[in-house]
Order: sequence, then structure tokens, then C-alpha cells
Amino acid sequence: MAQKCVHKGCGKLYTDPDEVCVYHPGPPVFHEGQKGWKCCKPRVLTFDEFLEIPPCTEGKHSTTDLPPEIEKKAPETADANATSLASKLAEAVSAPSRAPLTPQPAPTAPPPPPESEDDEPSLDIPDGKACRRKGCHATYKKGQARSDDEKCAHHPGAPIFHEGSKGYSCCKRRVLEFDQFMKIEGCKTSPRHLFVGSGQQRKNKAAGGGVARGNDADASSTGADGGEELLETVRHDFYQTPSTVIASFFLKKIDKDKATVKFEAQQLALDLPTSDAPPKRYRTAVPLFGAIDPEKSAYKILGTKLEVSLYKADGGGWPVLRSDDRLTGEILQVGRAGRV
Repeated sequence: MAQKCVHKGCGKLYTDPDEVCVYHPGPPVFHEGQKGWKCCKPRVLTFDEFLEIPPCTEGKHSTTDLPPEIEKKAPETADANATSLASKLAEAVSAPSRAPLTPQPAPTAPPPPPESEDDEPSLDIPDGKACRRKGCHATYKKGQARSDDEKCAHHPGAPIFHEGSKGYSCCKRRVLEFDQFMKIEGCKTSPRHLFVGSGQQRKNKAAGGGVARGNDADASSTGADGGEELLETVRHDFYQTPSTVIASFFLKKIDKDKATVKFEAQQLALDLPTSDAPPKRYRTAVPLFGAIDPEKSAYKILGTKLEVSLYKADGGGWPVLRSDDRLTGEILQVGRAGRV
């Protein structure tokens, strides 16, 4: 009889107890807008990327795995407590007075990208493919008949993690543990599951139709020579500190030797070819919301993205990254506030 593995990052149905299980032994970590697992180093900004972090440990499947132990600090003695309290009082008396720090608003999750409601019948669905909708854990079995009786229960909203509570923007339920969050029942039901989508965006490009620019789009076209795929836009995200804006442009396999990043007074020029076969290229000029210091700005190319650190010329808050983005009235601020 098939059983479901409870290891984080696995969750597969198995019948062979000796089958290799790849999973995360540590708990999830959510800190200052970044997401990852305590047992390994990758940190990402969006929840969808967090779910795609590859497991770091091999072992055997389990249906009774215990949660990781909570780290506890060794209890302090009464003398140590008294000494610590005395030192803190002394510091408080001798420390110069300073103005209170202005609290910064907590970062909010970016809105989810619009999803197609149906799978394109002509597209092949891989065996074991999971439903793309949040909160639905259904998987496709090769040769499975499709109908409007599949009943896909999912969450159309974005995940929300705030002050220890976890939930979705589309419904009111909040929980404390990550395992409980993954089990929150979907609040919306669609007739069918969504395994591969409709491919409508590719159809629009083939027909010569335009695709609107957005930070979650992935529009592309083929170059005149037919050997290079030109990307019109890639998904991007950002957060900031009082002095710096840290922006990420998500593109896998960027060729570090051929890529160019130029910082200008209020613009960022990017030319990012990839090492794919055939290669892709993202070339654009990003108009920035505020002025920067090009000499102090820097960048680094990682396995899945380009990360740029834009040093603010005036130290003001940026409500958006691009000057042509719609203003939301909210200033995203993440990081430790400066001393005053």
C-alpha cells in the first residue's frame, strides 16, 4: 500500500521503504523578506522560488518523522542575571540620548501573477506533474482522463508571513507553524487542475500580438538570425535599506564573461546573454525611480539571477524600482535602520 512521505521538500507517495528520499531536514526560515531552509544556504525573495529550492539531504522516506528540535539557550545563573542587569543599567545611564527611530512598514508580498484557467489540450503533461495552483497538492498520472469534476481547491491570493503568523491574502485563516500553513485548505474551487497552463502568451507572440510589461512577465521573441531568443522582460523584485536599493533580475545561466551592467545617474543598462542552447539574451535600459551614485553601486551574477546594489544619491525611500512603474503609495523598507 502506498504511503506518503512527511519529509519537508519530499511529500511523495512510496511503496518501497528503501527508496532514496531527498528532503530538507531543517525548518523553513523567513527573515527580512528572504526565504530559505535552515539546513542549507539558498535564500530567495518570493514564495514560489522558496518552494523550488532543491532538497539538500538524502535519506529514507518516513511517515512518522518528528519535527526538528527547537534550539534552547542554556539557563543563566542568578549571579549572571544580576551582572547582566547591572551592566545594562550602566549602559543606559551613560549612553547619549538620541531621537526615537521611525518604525518602517513591514514588506508585503508581491501580487501573484495572473494564471491561465485551463491546460492547453495539445500540450503534453509530464507524469507526476504537480498542480501549479497554491494550496493544491494534486499530481497528474500519465494517461489520466481530464474532466470538469476534478475540483481543484486552491488559494488565488499571495502567501503572507507577518509577525510569526502565516496564511494567504485571499482568506482569513492564520497559523503559526509552516507545516500547518502548507495544509491550509484552498478557499476557491475550480473545475479542473492547472498542470501546464494554456500557453496563450506564446500564441500571442507567434501571431504578432504585444505583451504588456510587468515584473512577473517572461515574454520573449526570436532574434532575426533565429539563433538567439531575445527576452523583452524578466521578473524582477527589490528591497531597500536607508542607503541602498537591492534589486534582483531573475534569469538563469547568465554568461558572466559576456554580460554587461552599466550604472548611470538615473538609469541601469543591462545586456545579459545566457549560456543556454540556443542562448537567450535580455537587453534593456531600466529608468530608475531615484538618482544613484554609479561609483558606489555594484552587482553580482548568481545562478538564477542578477543582483544589483544601487547606492542612493540622496538617501530617500523608493516606492517603486522603475520611474515608469505605477505608484502604490507604499515605500518598501527592509534592513536595519541607521543610527541617528
